[in-house]
Amino acid sequence: MFRPTRRHLTVATALVAATTAAVAVTTAAGAFDNEQKAKDAIKGGKAKNVILLIGDGMGDSEITLARDYTVGANGRLNMDKFPLTGAYTTYAVHADGTPDYVTDSAASGSGWATGVKTVNGRISKTPGTNKSVRTILELAQKNGYATGSVTTAELTDATPAVLASHVTDRSCQGPADMAKCPADTLVKGGQGSIAEQSVNHKVDVLIGGGKQRFDQKVTDGAYKGLTVTDQAKKLGYQVVTDKAGLKNVKSGKPVLGLFAPGNVPVEWTGKPAAVGGTDPQRCVTSNPARPSATPSLADSAAKAIQLLEAKQRRTHSKQGFFLQIEGASIDKQDHAADPCGQIGETAAFDRAVKLARDYAAKHPDTLVVTTADHGHTSQIVPLEATPPGLSSTLVTNEGQQLKVNYSTNAPGQSQEHTGTQVRIAAQGPQAYRVLGVTNQTDLFTTIREALRVR
Repeated sequence: MFRPTRRHLTVATALVAATTAAVAVTTAAGAFDNEQKAKDAIKGGKAKNVILLIGDGMGDSEITLARDYTVGANGRLNMDKFPLTGAYTTYAVHADGTPDYVTDSAASGSGWATGVKTVNGRISKTPGTNKSVRTILELAQKNGYATGSVTTAELTDATPAVLASHVTDRSCQGPADMAKCPADTLVKGGQGSIAEQSVNHKVDVLIGGGKQRFDQKVTDGAYKGLTVTDQAKKLGYQVVTDKAGLKNVKSGKPVLGLFAPGNVPVEWTGKPAAVGGTDPQRCVTSNPARPSATPSLADSAAKAIQLLEAKQRRTHSKQGFFLQIEGASIDKQDHAADPCGQIGETAAFDRAVKLARDYAAKHPDTLVVTTADHGHTSQIVPLEATPPGLSSTLVTNEGQQLKVNYSTNAPGQSQEHTGTQVRIAAQGPQAYRVLGVTNQTDLFTTIREALRVR
């Protein structure tokens, strides 16, 4: 059993004192005091459940943009209401271990999933020797926890991939995509593609996009000639492809939800940023390209929690669950310099944050953490500014104009990640560990200590 050291207790006592002096927050909706919540979060202790929410590419600029547009400059998003907030650094490393200051999602995700930094593009393997490193999800499974991963990206994309697979390059998503991972192929004695490994891991709940990867045929081994979807069914998975199917799945068998051929279509639309800017625009809170049968991120997360709880009740497990929830297309719309798509996905992610916090309010032995894997390009700039790249003017819900700029790459090219530190916020057992400036690899330790897994 974990026992706090004198250092832990001293730090916790200091944090209580510091927090007591600084937690009173006033918003436009009225005054509230987080003091008791902060004190409770600093207590430490063991978590029965962990819900980790990753806003991909959701740096402070992306959060501020969504806040200003949806609830106003003096409003607060759900992710703003955690009792404890810190920041963490996100850098990757080169093969020799020296810093690579701007990470991609694969390297950063591998960092928090394994506690080991790696090179950009690699999935939960070491930077120099390319050896697999055990992930927090694998440790949770080993110790009897139910596990799940929910995303708006392909389930084989970098962030969900880091939990349940180990490949040399993030592009090796399906059996037909293994060009950059020859040593990981089944024929060479490897574990196969990300899709194959994900279902072989028997993660209890896998929900997202990427049906095209799972429709590829396995090229070697016991499932040769079958699609990865067929492989999943043989392993006991219930495979669903729409909201009705997800609603009707039964507990007792693992679930594979595939709601799009590629990434799940975004919720909002609008004019992308342009050279010289756009006319002031309001975002359209719908998307004709998003099928009505597509569940929201919050809906998928709610079902995942229900299924994970049901499994533990059925097996009379004393352990709870580990669930990762990713708002993936905040990043993807930032790359595309599409402010409305980006804000809509941040708002959808924030609803999933509310779901997690509401669950934790009823289950205080749940650690909830929200963070990002890296920063991104969008910046709020003065209306009179004339950015050299792409920009757009929005009319916020407060009726005010706001200009957002995308200038990390030339117009016509994908916008870039940035090397900035990003927010991390938490509540529940061990939440105090996010305070201050930490490293993304420290998140692995926070979750490991909360679940008491080795």
